[in-house]
Order: sequence, then C-alpha cells, then structure tokens
Amino acid sequence: MKNTALTQTHETLGAKMVPFAGFNMPVSYAGVNIEHETVRKAVGVFDVSHMGEFLIEGPKALELIQKVSSNDASKLTIGKAQYSCLPNESNGIVDDLIVYRIKEETYLLVVNASNIEKDWEHISKYNQGIGASMRDLSNDYSLLAIQGPKAVEAMQSLSNHDLAAIPFYNFIVGDFAGIEHVIISATGYTGSGGFEIYCKNSEVQQIWDKVLEAGADFGIQPIGLAARDTLRLEMGYCLYGNDIDDTTSPLEAGLGWVTKFTKDFVNAQALAKQKEEGVQRKLVAFEMNEKAIPRKGYTLLNPEGAEIGTVTSGTMAPSVGKGIGLGYVSIPEAKVGHTIQVQIRKKTVPATLVKLPFYKG
Repeated sequence: MKNTALTQTHETLGAKMVPFAGFNMPVSYAGVNIEHETVRKAVGVFDVSHMGEFLIEGPKALELIQKVSSNDASKLTIGKAQYSCLPNESNGIVDDLIVYRIKEETYLLVVNASNIEKDWEHISKYNQGIGASMRDLSNDYSLLAIQGPKAVEAMQSLSNHDLAAIPFYNFIVGDFAGIEHVIISATGYTGSGGFEIYCKNSEVQQIWDKVLEAGADFGIQPIGLAARDTLRLEMGYCLYGNDIDDTTSPLEAGLGWVTKFTKDFVNAQALAKQKEEGVQRKLVAFEMNEKAIPRKGYTLLNPEGAEIGTVTSGTMAPSVGKGIGLGYVSIPEAKVGHTIQVQIRKKTVPATLVKLPFYKG
C-alpha cells in the first residue's frame, strides 16, 4: 500500500483511512454529510495526490497526444486544460484524463490513480512510432483540491496572482503558500468551484498547513474521498471503474463532446461508425421516487419488470435530499421523464430518469 506525502498528517487529524487504488487514503474526517456540505457552502481541501501525472515533451508531444486522446489537443493554448479520454481498440475507454499545455512543446497528462501503469503502457505503445519524450512524475508530485464557493476568497492571501481571474479549465504556474512554480488550476471534481494545486512532494506539507491556516476564517475543513464521490455524483461526473471502463464507449457514456472526429486517434473509425449507426445503450441519470439508496451493481428494470440495465454509481445525495444514480440502459428506455425500477434486494423501487446535473447549485 502506497502512502501520499500527507498520510501521517491525515492520521494525526483523525481521518478514517482506507485502501484506494493501491494507496492508503483518507475516506472521511468529520463524516461524509458534514464534509459534503462544507464544500457546497464554504471551502474544503482534499489530498488527491494518488492521481498520476505524465509529462509529454518535445516536437512530437502534440502528435502523440492527438493519437491517444479523443479530444482535440491542438486547440489548447499555453495555460489551458482540457478534459479528454484515452480510447482503446475495442470501443472502450482506457481512462479519462485532463491534458494541460504547460509550454509550447510541454504537456501534462493527469490520469486516475488506479490506471497509472495501464495508461503509461498504452501511451508508450503508441509512442514507439512517434518518439515524444515521456516522463512519469506520479511518485514525485502531490495534488491538493481546494473546492467550494469560498475557495478564491479564502486562498487569495496565499498568492500574488489574482485567483479570481483564472477562468474555468485554465491554469497558471506561479507562487502559492510560499512556494514558487506550482500549478494553480481552476479545475475540480465537485461542481462547486475552486482550484487544484500541483506541487512537489517535498512542498505539499507547507502548502497544506498554509491552506488550512488561510481558510480557517472561511470554515475550511479537510475532506475525504467519500464526500468527493457524493459531490461528483451530484454533478453527474463519470468515475472510472464505475461509469466508464474498458467496455464502455465514450459515445455510450455521454462523452461525445470530447470525442472529435476532425482528427485521427486510436479506434476513431470504429467510434465514428458507432456514432453513425447509433449506440444500443447509454448512460442515464435517475432519482429515486421513494426513500431508498441505489448502489453499484443493482439491476435496473422497466415498469413491466424486464431487465434494462445496471446501476454504475449510486448514493444518498446530501444536497439533493434523495437517492440518485447513474446506469446504462437500452436506448428505448433512456428518455428523460421515464419511470424505471431499481431492484434493491427483494423489492423494486421506482425511479425517474432526469437530466444532469442532479445538483443545480
């Protein structure tokens, strides 16, 4: 089990630690509902240093990224980030990721912790005929997510840069919490605004301490992975291993908006054909009509009781006040407003298909 540079700090703070993607990670501190509300109403800080970081450099960097990713990275200018995915050769997804353009010929790919090795091998395979410079920085870098409506105000004292002036999915490389040259990125996985801070492992303790100090008057709290999951699910953001995986296509998962057929990429032809012919199933969002919590793996049924799909993510949503979930269903059943049923143990509970996000803010 790997530790992050802050594992001891989390343990000292009384965090409940669990194994996650091969890492010893804080799942909660004060409790998931309290932490969730802290992020929705004020500001919270997550240690998400388990995420992977690859540096792709040189004159061939863009060519490699264009080949392995579904979105069009040629649109990125320096200081911009882009959500994308890595398609596999069989209509599935290797991983979803964020691509940052750091310099003219330098890109940072941020990938999921559970897929670091798999992603590296996949990208390396396609790099054999291209020859871009690749470096895996995952073990050397830490990542903090400072999220919530008060994040900008709470953190402004820690940087000479105007944090409010960084647009969504843009970033700067600048000073933060007394450390030079950290990435301050206006990205996140909660839907409540804020930043993600990339720094070296040797710098993260100082940044963590100063973030908690600067945010004290704004009600900042450390937040665990359990609240990260409820927050992202209320926004309908996909979680790799649940809502997307090696068997789900970007088009089925509602990721057509990051799948650009204006360029050639891995499996582009097959995915273009799938788009033309239409998918057989799609990822839908549903809210429970009664008090009940849908869980991953539960069966979805139509009103007549026929099986139509499976729950991929589900929870009791603190900000919505009801059970919510995502799941794949066959196309005829995938209409907003339709009633479906969720098999919860021995009973079936009705639910309604809704438009994302669940949480409207």
